Amino acid sequence: MAPSNGPPTARSDALSEVLLMLKTIQDDNAHLTESVDALRDRVEVLGFHNDLNQQIPKQPAIVAASQAEPTSLLVTPTVASLSKDVADEATKSPTQDPQRKPSTTGTSRIILTTYPSQSGIDPITMNWGHSDPHQRGPVVVSRRQNTLRRRNAIGAHGGSYSIYHALAVASKDLDAEHRPDFTNTEPAAKIGPFPQWADKKKIVSMDPLGHLAPWLFEDLMQNEDIDIRPTIAITKAHMKLPELERSVQAGRLVPDGKICLNDEGELAVTKIAVEPVWYLPGVAERFGIDEGSLRRSLFENTGGSYPELITRGDIKLFLPPIGGLTVYCFGDPAKMSDPNVKLALRVHDECNGSDVFGSDICTCRPYLIFGVEEAVKEAQNGGSGVVIYFRKEGRALGEVTKYLVYNARKRGSDRASEYFKRTENIAGVKDMRFQALMPDILHWLGISKIDRMLSMSNMKHDAIVEQGIPIHERVPIPDELIPEDSRVEIDAKIHAGYFTTGKVPDMDDLSNVHGRAWDDVDLESRYTSILTVFKACSIVSMELDVEDDLGLMARFGKMETRQILAEFDYRKCMTLGS
Repeated sequence: MAPSNGPPTARSDALSEVLLMLKTIQDDNAHLTESVDALRDRVEVLGFHNDLNQQIPKQPAIVAASQAEPTSLLVTPTVASLSKDVADEATKSPTQDPQRKPSTTGTSRIILTTYPSQSGIDPITMNWGHSDPHQRGPVVVSRRQNTLRRRNAIGAHGGSYSIYHALAVASKDLDAEHRPDFTNTEPAAKIGPFPQWADKKKIVSMDPLGHLAPWLFEDLMQNEDIDIRPTIAITKAHMKLPELERSVQAGRLVPDGKICLNDEGELAVTKIAVEPVWYLPGVAERFGIDEGSLRRSLFENTGGSYPELITRGDIKLFLPPIGGLTVYCFGDPAKMSDPNVKLALRVHDECNGSDVFGSDICTCRPYLIFGVEEAVKEAQNGGSGVVIYFRKEGRALGEVTKYLVYNARKRGSDRASEYFKRTENIAGVKDMRFQALMPDILHWLGISKIDRMLSMSNMKHDAIVEQGIPIHERVPIPDELIPEDSRVEIDAKIHAGYFTTGKVPDMDDLSNVHGRAWDDVDLESRYTSILTVFKACSIVSMELDVEDDLGLMARFGKMETRQILAEFDYRKCMTLGS
């Protein structure tokens, strides 16, 4: 028997002591790692401010618009003032709350609008497109008490979420005078500056300085108590999608530890969120209309929500209450603007039903995943991969309209030949995404060419090319990724002009492409109903061409009659009716 090295208790105590020491070393290493990471982040922040100071020299304080060079005011439709009685009535509250905090305007009166020559109105200069940020000026839209008179933009921060901000203030969950603390919120990646930022014709729907605003104009915020907020934020993150794990398993994606991090297909990504800021003269020019017509339409078709669109022709900026966009950059962000490396790009418009919940009535999620995968591959090959996600649900018609169209399709024949007509019948228009504004984000990213465009859309292609950005290759979605029920959509779009490397279907081809019928229909009730009509029409032979029978068409409509004949088993009808 081997000799013992000591009493069991002593050995156990010694082992416990060793384990404790190891645990202490691990904890110390963890704390050291955290300290190094924190120090590195701080160095990055200091580097950001140093780069900012080097790129953009300090200039004298921004002067008021009233002291700047005079500009001709836009002649816009005028709105008559409210009568004194109506105005006075509007300022009365049926239930005065003594605990309620003052409004952002510092007065109990409701300020419906302002005017250029109104006493106290002194907007900060905005020279959109100026190369010097301090000569251009910040975007100021807040209605805080000390900022209201200095506003040079119409609308509110937050896009579509500005209404929730109003609810938070009304319910006293948010102090109307709250000032954000921007400590450690600096961009996590350096973007620009690029010459396109100073071209007022190339960027009209976002603020090129939106990610730098609180730091560029810090003196103005502190010295004059002006509320200036960012409209762009840049961060770093990881992305995990189940399809990407399968891509790794299939060998299409190869983990490299930098972009594709592991066998689960987890990706490292730089994300950029952008809220819309419209330069109204530029937006109007992009659509080929005059600024006055644009202002009037925006005012009237938002229920009169923004009267300053009419009364403040001197203010050229509008922050619309719509969704923005998110950029997903794979690889080094600096390579997006490098003309010497290849760029793979997908521009994707939101489709919540497919993108998030996997609906197979369209190709949105499959194409999105394909775009991400191809973007990652390009970045791994030394290039750059970018996916830009726009909030334009249902072709910017909205999800309610989209679902109404789905109902009309599935209760009818759901054929590719009628795809766009269904939408037009309900919405009055095929598409409201207006890709004319889409290329602005490409200019902001410094993109000067696209090597591989992961999109079939002719509208996106044309909008980008018209903005002077060439596209070298267009990549359609592979056929094996197209869900069966989405053939109606994709074939109709190819016929209408979408890019394809295959055959362009004609109307006869489209008539033979139909979607899946609803599977929750009470078939027995349906068959019985059909049989009743058959008997009423004296249809006794299964060989009879009932498509042209007036009684059947009167009951179900011509197109649905064709659907019935194509999909229903008449023998089952006869069995149910016997």
